[in-house]
Amino acid sequence: MLPLLLVAASVGLSNLAAAIGIGFGGVTTRTRLRVAVVFGAFEAGMPIVGLVIGAGLATGIGQLARWIGAALLIILGGITVLRALRQPVWSAPGQTAPHPAHTMSLGKLIITAFALSLDNLAAGFALGTLNISVAEGAIVIGSVSVLMSLAGLELGGRLGTAAGRRGEQIGGAILVAVGVALAAGVL
Repeated sequence: MLPLLLVAASVGLSNLAAAIGIGFGGVTTRTRLRVAVVFGAFEAGMPIVGLVIGAGLATGIGQLARWIGAALLIILGGITVLRALRQPVWSAPGQTAPHPAHTMSLGKLIITAFALSLDNLAAGFALGTLNISVAEGAIVIGSVSVLMSLAGLELGGRLGTAAGRRGEQIGGAILVAVGVALAAGVL
């Protein structure tokens, strides 16, 4: 069980980092639920896909998946930063911008989750070598992912509140940084 938990924590680190970025835009109950369900489903599902498609294909896609995932995160983060820069800046003395709840669309959230979980295809093959059932692996990886994502949202939400108006820009920059870290093989 310890190797499975370590694998789950390892693949969940990118979700933690991305959730911090998403949390900068504000955290509502709806955001928590959407991120938990979507990130958890992708993190739990991709290893199963890796087991199903087999070792050869999962290993062959491994490097390419990392680059595709990194590119998607960099693009989404860049779009978020640009969109935030286009919004009016509150400049009246003593007045601050309201901290809006994050409004990432479900489509962008799914793309983000997909990008973060692409490298889990190879993790699915590794699960087979650990003599762990597919169901057990999916449940543990999905659960750890949900917990790490929720922790990231809370941390990002608190940091975003402190950052005020620049929260969404910082959140987008974090998504870009997560994409760069994935490309570099750090996450």
